[in-house]
Amino acid sequence: MSTGPYRAPAWLPGRHAQTIWPLLIKGPLPAYRRERWETPDADFIDLDWIDGRSDAPCVVLFHGLEGSSRSHYARRLMTATGKLGWHGVVVHFRGCSGEANRLPRAYHSGDSLEIDWVLRRLRARGFPALFAAGVSLGGNALLKWAAEQGSGDVAPADSPVDALAAVSVPLDLAAANDALSRGFNLVYARHFLRTLIPAAQAKDLRFPGLFDMQRARAARSLRDFDDAVTAPLHGFAGADDYYARSSAGPLLGAIRLPTLLLHALNDPFLPACALPSPRDLSPTTTLELCQSGGHVGFVHGPPPGRVDWMPRRLLVHFSACHAGRVSMR
Repeated sequence: MSTGPYRAPAWLPGRHAQTIWPLLIKGPLPAYRRERWETPDADFIDLDWIDGRSDAPCVVLFHGLEGSSRSHYARRLMTATGKLGWHGVVVHFRGCSGEANRLPRAYHSGDSLEIDWVLRRLRARGFPALFAAGVSLGGNALLKWAAEQGSGDVAPADSPVDALAAVSVPLDLAAANDALSRGFNLVYARHFLRTLIPAAQAKDLRFPGLFDMQRARAARSLRDFDDAVTAPLHGFAGADDYYARSSAGPLLGAIRLPTLLLHALNDPFLPACALPSPRDLSPTTTLELCQSGGHVGFVHGPPPGRVDWMPRRLLVHFSACHAGRVSMR
């Protein structure tokens, strides 16, 4: 498997077209096998699996805001993983699998404790290698987790993961939410709010008084919603505190695992000026910047286009890491 540099098709110009078009060509749904895990705090999460060879590595995907195993990038990555004969699993954040979770808490961009529990439980399955990918919000939480795994010059020996990849990550949450509060980008914010606000209303009926539902209902931006709901539900003083304590960008220098960061310079969710510089990265981290591609888009080829470049790029990274591990045995 190989990939060349990403090149956006001339027939699909601009950041918004490159972001929205993949939603229309998302492709078939893999034949997932669902598994439910009870969490240590008496809640649950659902995982959707594709099964590979008994001796094959596993790729775990953490999805973006309001995403799921049905998201276009999840479908494509799991399909490509299955073609390699590898195992694949999409981990649903709480409340994202089609059923409301049991507790007041939901999920958020800095939910690294949940990611740690998931990855260590997956490692206990005995896969010869475990690779973790995160998209957008899921990528931020995954990178934050990786940075928290310890200091030093090498990856911790007990790390449950062998390599990481993160795509279209809002590394500076404040800058990303500011970008999503203006102009055409409000279309994306309103898209998310169409599911976030009803979910908050349902949660308020079950757990009244934990947040200001009137403010949540009036939210016109993701920052409004985070300030009214996400922050108080997850122990933050407000949106600013949430963004400051959860952004992965300032932590990238602490990552010791082989890590690929894939990002388009025209991603509407994060201005290019908010991207890290090479000096902000650890020696094990590669920042691959594409001139275009939108947010988790990367469409290529003639109309109607294909969205398999990004999954293949991630699997090339993971395959190289796996080959390196095998050669060292």
